[in-house]
Amino acid sequence: MSASERPTEPVQPSLLTGFPLPEQTPPGPGPRPASERPVARVCVESPLPQLDRLFDYLVTEELDTAAVPGVRVKVRIAGREHVGFLLERRDSSDAGVRLAPLGAVLSPLPVLAPEVAELAGAVAERWAGALGDVLRFAVPPRAVKVEAEFAARVAEEPCPAPTRVDGADTATGSGPAPGGSAGGWAELTPGGAFLRHLAAGGSPRASLQTAHGYGPDAWPHTIAAAVAAARSSGRGALVVVPDRRDLERVQAALEAAVPGERTVRLSAEDGPSVRSRAFLELLTGGARIAVGTRGAVFAPVQDLGLVVCWDDGDEMHLEPRAPYFHAREVLLLRAEQAGCAVLLAGHAVSVEAQRLVESGWLQRIAPGRAALRAATPRITSTADSVESARDPLARVARLPHAAWHAAREALAEGPVLVQVARAGYAPSLACERCREPARCRQCSGPLAEQPSGRERLVVCRWCGTPELAFACRVCGSHALRRTAIGALRTAEELGRAFPGAVVVTSAGDSVKSEVAGSPALVVATVGAEPLAPGGYAAALLLDGEALLRRESLRAPEEALRRWLNAAALVRPASAGGRVVITAGESEALAALVRWDPAGFASRELAQRRELSLPPAVRTAAVTGDMADVEAFLEVARGAVSQPGVRVVGPVAGDPAQALVFFPIAAGPAVSHGLHAARISLAVRRTAGPVTVRVDAPDLL
Repeated sequence: MSASERPTEPVQPSLLTGFPLPEQTPPGPGPRPASERPVARVCVESPLPQLDRLFDYLVTEELDTAAVPGVRVKVRIAGREHVGFLLERRDSSDAGVRLAPLGAVLSPLPVLAPEVAELAGAVAERWAGALGDVLRFAVPPRAVKVEAEFAARVAEEPCPAPTRVDGADTATGSGPAPGGSAGGWAELTPGGAFLRHLAAGGSPRASLQTAHGYGPDAWPHTIAAAVAAARSSGRGALVVVPDRRDLERVQAALEAAVPGERTVRLSAEDGPSVRSRAFLELLTGGARIAVGTRGAVFAPVQDLGLVVCWDDGDEMHLEPRAPYFHAREVLLLRAEQAGCAVLLAGHAVSVEAQRLVESGWLQRIAPGRAALRAATPRITSTADSVESARDPLARVARLPHAAWHAAREALAEGPVLVQVARAGYAPSLACERCREPARCRQCSGPLAEQPSGRERLVVCRWCGTPELAFACRVCGSHALRRTAIGALRTAEELGRAFPGAVVVTSAGDSVKSEVAGSPALVVATVGAEPLAPGGYAAALLLDGEALLRRESLRAPEEALRRWLNAAALVRPASAGGRVVITAGESEALAALVRWDPAGFASRELAQRRELSLPPAVRTAAVTGDMADVEAFLEVARGAVSQPGVRVVGPVAGDPAQALVFFPIAAGPAVSHGLHAARISLAVRRTAGPVTVRVDAPDLL
């Protein structure tokens, strides 16, 4: 359902206690209405649930020319001014009252494209959110000077028509090769067919697994080749990545693959003027290729032919603010809306992507076994029987002999990557006897070691209170042990284990994008591994047990994804590349050794189907005060009592929480019911506000 089609039936004022309605004009002649379509439907930007509807206003003769769909406007509701977007013009209104005039038109440009408005409406319905909240992400804040510049440009020059880019220069790497050799597509099955279909104007949909993390066949060049194929058919492309480092790599690859094409980047880290200029370049057709982080899913790319999501399992794709959408799912909605091609790419395969592959909605593209063996390093687990026989302490040692030996040999050939679970020095402590996490006596925060001169103090990570006489609350023991060693402590220990070696850290506030190819020990937290242009000679994946022990349904899936992302940065086994991992036996570890993320995702999906867990079902979390959550569930009883829907909780806590599990087919009805319940409670004012999060990956 489009944003302009959202329900706006008039409601009797007697049922709207406390519901602010648009101001009515007093009796009298009033302003002269526009001669054609004098009614404007406006969505206001407001956090109030009761304002999540379209309001009708009168378009006066004075604003007739400027008040076009998509412009920013100012209106009055209950005596207060609100900023919103004009979504459409109509001949009449069914409000049943005399309409107040439209206040003002703020934007000289219709910044909200019709297709983006339709997508925003679909996102609001999918995540039980407010349309105004979605539009806040879809359209960046105003930059008046930049808007004026583009308004003058549009007045002088019409938007350029779609052009066909016939760049197939395989010698320089610009444009897609007929056989799909650019960016490593030749070794992907059926990679060449996917590119040819895309270049011919088709809209194929695929889940792509790649093993190259560096070099000319690295994943940014793979994505760039797909974008070049889409542009060769005269269509635009949108690429969404998790973070700034990935953004910079993809942007550089795109500029090399499609020379002469304007590629814009959309990132929250850029300033308002830079972001607004990039947005308007796309809106006016000055650029047809966009790359950005999760907010870029709403980029107004004209003639959209391809949407790409890199590493769709990364938690950075989840928006932490209302309505808590996921970039992958928004791109899938957009692909359905625009009828364009889809590419979900990564070193790992998410369980959500695997579900779409098994349903037939996505096609699987992956390297063959021979190509995979030629591209990947040799992977050794210190938990297997051979390594355990050689080193009986391998399962408990911080740096087992196999890892130490691999690092010593690889340092003669190039840099060595050391992946650790956490930043800091030693951020996690527990009781030596019973393994109960060590907590502060003042605020119950986690205790951690902090270096202080030659001594190491135990302090609370939350309030900073020193702990001088620790006593376990469970068993009374006074001894502490480290459950995970931070990046700084690991760097210190490795510096002693390999005297003379250069040690580089990439963690916390000092994440590095790239390191030199000279021998060095590069200690990085998961997700902060820098790129080595020639690949790492070896990688040590430490703290595997810490990743697997996370209290999350997705802990094994997330651990495998992190391991594969790091291993893809290592040279192939034929060039001496080696990966040593310290973790107990698990399905995720076995999948890493076999380099079989699709097989792991398939088994994980089968187990979740059996247990009725996401993504086999959809979920929603309702959080707030216990009384408010209970009142919300009572109002939403019609939605949560449907066949197949089950409610767990509410469970007391700070805050209290209830989980709703519902079939995929019932998703629209349940989401609509949850959203309607929020509006109803806000109107009645009989309970406090609650937070509703739908399909958030971190719920379980």
